[in-house]
Amino acid sequence: MPPPALSLLLFLTLSVSSVFAANFNQDVELIWGNERANILDDGHLLTLSLDRASGSGFQSKNVYLFGKIEMQLKLVPGNSAGTVTTYYLKSEGSTWDEIDFEFLGNLTGDPYTLHTNVFTNGVGKREQQFHLWFDPTTDFHTYSILWNPQRIIFKVDGTPVREFKNEESSGVMFPTNQPMRLYSSLWNADDWATRGGLVKTDWSKAPFTAAYRNFNADSCVWSAGGSSCSSGAPSGHGWLSENLDNTQQQRLRWVQKNFMIYNYCTDAKRFPQGFPPECSVNAGS
Repeated sequence: MPPPALSLLLFLTLSVSSVFAANFNQDVELIWGNERANILDDGHLLTLSLDRASGSGFQSKNVYLFGKIEMQLKLVPGNSAGTVTTYYLKSEGSTWDEIDFEFLGNLTGDPYTLHTNVFTNGVGKREQQFHLWFDPTTDFHTYSILWNPQRIIFKVDGTPVREFKNEESSGVMFPTNQPMRLYSSLWNADDWATRGGLVKTDWSKAPFTAAYRNFNADSCVWSAGGSSCSSGAPSGHGWLSENLDNTQQQRLRWVQKNFMIYNYCTDAKRFPQGFPPECSVNAGS
């Protein structure tokens, strides 16, 4: 591992918990960024960095067809304007499926934007954006994607922020048959990410670093054309039929009322001919 700045080492050392759910050496591959992507602490911590020359990224070794994917992230602190940290599931090919968490950086003191999206058969444009009810740069927080045959649920520290239901019977496309791999990256997007590209990345603050721990994928692993769940739901895989109970639905409404800053299903200027069909059958999600 190349020697990082002393301040970065201190930042990471103070942040690592003594209890871990998984090991990055076993579960992921560093796929770009060279020395900017590092697995540390015997596989219990992963960091991605961005400088003027390049960002960095990793992917899961396994591919999933449905799963409950969790990761703890600590985002780029300080002036993160122009940077984007991504955490998403995606299939291959030109008609891909994708389930997105993206974290859009901002000026010091201004909130991050949590950006979510769902693609099916290469078609997205289903963005919802939120401000979080905490500072995501001072500690690790858990971001999870539940993807089962009935719904997709985005959660933050166990609180649902978005639900996208399978309403294929009403003509709404839903990702059901394309296995997806987990990806994450930290990259420069100052042409659009912060206030539509008005605020540029301050490279004097580089390198920018995000940290990851406690990756857990309770999932149906896809391999050699078959699923590990093909013979039925394995014991303990209750997430395959999980939904939101009344308390979680109330929490979802609380988040969307108080912290949602953009919902494509209310953007009439974007859809002058009428909203997409899921905006009526997936009301509130």
